[in-house]
Amino acid sequence: MGKKVLITGGTGVIGKHLTKILLEKGYEVAYLSRQKKSIPSVQVFEWDIQKGYLEEGALDNLHFLIHLAGEGVAEGKWTEKQKKLILSSRVDTITFLTNQLKVKGIKPAAFVSASGSSYYGEDTGDVKHTESSPPGNDFLSYVTVEWEKAADQIAEMGVRTVKLRTGVVLDKEGGALPRMAAPARLGFGAPLGSGNQWIPWIHMEDICSMYVAALEDESWTGAYNAVAPNPVTNEELTKQICKALGKPQWLPNVPAFALKLVFGEMANVVIGSSYLINERISKTSFKYTFPNIEAAVRKELQEN
Repeated sequence: MGKKVLITGGTGVIGKHLTKILLEKGYEVAYLSRQKKSIPSVQVFEWDIQKGYLEEGALDNLHFLIHLAGEGVAEGKWTEKQKKLILSSRVDTITFLTNQLKVKGIKPAAFVSASGSSYYGEDTGDVKHTESSPPGNDFLSYVTVEWEKAADQIAEMGVRTVKLRTGVVLDKEGGALPRMAAPARLGFGAPLGSGNQWIPWIHMEDICSMYVAALEDESWTGAYNAVAPNPVTNEELTKQICKALGKPQWLPNVPAFALKLVFGEMANVVIGSSYLINERISKTSFKYTFPNIEAAVRKELQEN
């Protein structure tokens, strides 16, 4: 049996893709889940941070720890209750794991935590951000800063810790791409808001490869902008979606005020602009499979 990788949030879209890659590479994969499930080739351990419960054996023979758990930020309007859930699902889970590792005297070889491109702010216009840029001061920025602070608790144990500030992950099975493609399939593809806002995107294959690189390459440590090297505007992404589907782009743009009426504060997620530069990734040996948006969208949407 290969080295054990324990994943929180493993049943999410990224988790499923990453699990397949890890199993193919010979790793032993285990999940932490709030419910006992039967998943082929994966051992599932229950946990409940509210009750302080972690199933016996979850941390046994642990080599790598990956944290993907987190309430979706685009799952509903941001009520105060939803905001607390978005924060606690990312932060409290890591704090709980840190305490469990300390109690059991277990020290994994590496800890890789998801983080967000929203670290720099929900809407930062045309300002270009590298990993050394300061954080923003809005809700998602606050969540991401606290998320990374929680990850640093494990780093303080002497565990090599990597934080991947992830942009919009392009995948046909979930996330933003299917939602944007749905109206385009009907011939109603349109940019959102001004269409000029920058989108820090990355293809699913590349983000999963980054997780593997972060596990295996001991030179990786700290925060990385986990985005493709060529950011695009919302209008360009819409254009490529329509092109891949063989559909016309419908005008005019969906106005920002309409999006705010429907989504409330959460509308900032889709109309905000964020220009991230993958400065630290570019200095590693990592090679992108999909560095350009046209090929990435075509791979996911083009029907054969």
